[in-house]
Amino acid sequence: MASENVELTMAELNVDGSSAAGAGTTASATPTDKPKKQDKERKNQQTSQKGPKPAKQPQVKKPVANQDTKQITVSKSEDLAEWYQQVILKAELLEFTDVPGCYIYLPRSYHIWELIRDFFDLRIKAMGVENSYFPLFISEANLQREKDHVEGFAAEVAWVTEGGKTKLDKKLAVRPTSETAMYSYYAKKIRSHRDLPLKLNQWNNVVRWEFKHAVPFLRSREFLWQEGHTAHLTEAEAGKEVLEILDHYAAIYEDLLAVPVVKGRKTVNEQFPGAHYTTTIEGFIPAVGRGIQAATSHCLGQHFAKMFEIKIEDPTQKEGEKKEKVFPWQNSWGFTTRSIGVMIMIHGDDKGVVIPPRVSNVQVIVVVVGITAKTTEEDKNTLLDKGAEIKKTLKSAGLRVELDDREGYSPGFKFAEWELKGVPLRLELGPKDLEKSVVATARRDTGAKGSIPLASLTSDVPKLLDTIQADMLKKASDEFAAHRKIVREWKDFVPTLNDKNVILVPHCAGGECEDQIKEDSAGTVPGQEVDAKAPSMGAKSLCIPAEQPEEIKEGQKCINPKCGKDAAHWVLFGRSY
Repeated sequence: MASENVELTMAELNVDGSSAAGAGTTASATPTDKPKKQDKERKNQQTSQKGPKPAKQPQVKKPVANQDTKQITVSKSEDLAEWYQQVILKAELLEFTDVPGCYIYLPRSYHIWELIRDFFDLRIKAMGVENSYFPLFISEANLQREKDHVEGFAAEVAWVTEGGKTKLDKKLAVRPTSETAMYSYYAKKIRSHRDLPLKLNQWNNVVRWEFKHAVPFLRSREFLWQEGHTAHLTEAEAGKEVLEILDHYAAIYEDLLAVPVVKGRKTVNEQFPGAHYTTTIEGFIPAVGRGIQAATSHCLGQHFAKMFEIKIEDPTQKEGEKKEKVFPWQNSWGFTTRSIGVMIMIHGDDKGVVIPPRVSNVQVIVVVVGITAKTTEEDKNTLLDKGAEIKKTLKSAGLRVELDDREGYSPGFKFAEWELKGVPLRLELGPKDLEKSVVATARRDTGAKGSIPLASLTSDVPKLLDTIQADMLKKASDEFAAHRKIVREWKDFVPTLNDKNVILVPHCAGGECEDQIKEDSAGTVPGQEVDAKAPSMGAKSLCIPAEQPEEIKEGQKCINPKCGKDAAHWVLFGRSY
C-alpha cells in the first residue's frame, strides 16, 4: 500500500511527547469550590477567544499564571502544532508512550475507527471481499523479491534480528505493507481462471520506522489500517474495482467524517512503488493551506503477478490451441487512522475538537442546570429524574447519549469540558425548561442555541444531528473550494501557494518537470522567495483531478517556464503533509 507521503518538519507541526510544557495535562475535571467564579472566568476566557486582541494574544508555549490548563490555552490560528497536541491529549483521544511514534488510541478515537471499519467492511463484503489475516513478520528474501517495491519502503522497514538472546540466522521485516507477504500465497491459491477473482482484505497494524518527527494520527511508526489485495482476470475488471474502492473511501471522509476530498490519479512521480497506476483522494488543511493524502487505491497491473509467478492458462484460447500462460491483474488499496487526524485538524477550533455526529462516541450530552443551594431536594430529584428519562428516551431512539449529573461541578465547567471533547449537541434542562416542557439546545459546531419540546425529542434531535453533520461538511467543502485556485502563469505560482492555497495548473505530467517545480517553489530561486512566515518546502503534485476544471487547449504549455512541453492535464499542486 502507498507510503504516507508526509513532508513536514516539526518546526511547522511540532507534535511530540516531549514538547510544549503543559500539553500532557489531561481533560479530567476536578471539583470547583467556587463554581460561580469559575464560570465567570471561563466566560471571560471564551469571550477573549472570540475577539482576540493581537497585542494581548502571544503564542502560548506553556501555561501562564491563573490560566485554566484543562482547556485549550492556545489559538489554532496562532500555533497549530501546540493546539493540535493539546486537543488530542485534553480531549482524551490519544496518549503518548515511552516508544516515540507509537501511541495509545483511547476510546474516543478508537470508536471513530470502529465506525469507519464497520462502514467500509459492509461495503467491501458486498463486493465479494473476504477478511483474512497474514503474519506480522516477512522474510527478507520475500520482501526483496520486488526491487522497485522494496526500495520505496527500504528506509522505513523495521527489522527483527534477535529472538531473546539468540541472533537470528535470517532477519525478519516487521510488516510495512503486505504485498510480498500475501502474494506467495496467491501463487499457490490461484491455479486457474476459475480461482479468480480472489479478493482478500486485512484489518491490521503496520510499522514504518519513520526517522522524521512523528505526528499523532498523521504520521506514526505504528498505525492501524485496512489493506485490500485482489486479483482479476482482466485489466477492465481490476480498473472497475479500483474506482469503486475510491468511491467508498471518499464516502468515509464525506459521509462519516464530514471532510471534503478531491478524487484523482497520482502522477508517475507520486504513484505507489511498483504500481501500474495509483488513484487517490486528497484533502486540505485550511489552517496551514496544505494538502494531505487521504487514501489511495492502486492498480498494480501484472507486475507483482510476474514477480511471484501468479499465472493461469488463458481461458480465451480455443480448444486445440496451445495453452499460453497469462498473469492476473492485481489491485491493492488501503485506508488508515490518518483519517482521524485529518478530521481533527479540519473541524477543531479554539475550544477543542469538533466531532461529526455520525462518528462521535457521544452524540448528545444532557446537562441538568439550575440546581443551587436554594433548590429543594424534591425539585432537585425531579430535575435529575427527568434528565435520566431524556437519556433513556434518546437511547431508545438509537442515539449515543450521556447524562452529566455530577455534583460539585458548575454548569459552565461541564459545558466547557464537553465542548473540549467535541460532543455535537448539548441539551440543557433547568427548572424553567421543565416548566415549559422543553430542553435548551447548544450546537458544538456553531454554538447556535435553541430549544426542542420534550414531546418531540425522538424526532427533532436526530434531525438536528443530521443538520449538524451536513453543515460541517458544507463549511469544510466551501473552505476547500475557496482555496483551490487556478493558476495559469508561473509568476503567480508561489504567491498563490503562500496565500494558503492548493493550485490547479496546466502541466505536462513529466517527472523531471515536477521535480523542478518542487525545487523552484521552495523559496530558493531569486524572485520566487516565499514569505518569511510561509512554509519553505516546495510544492508537489497532489493528483490529476478526475474532474478537470476545463479542457487543456491545443498548444497550451506547461506552467513550468523551464519545461517548454505541451500541458497534458490540469494538475493539483500544493505543499502537503
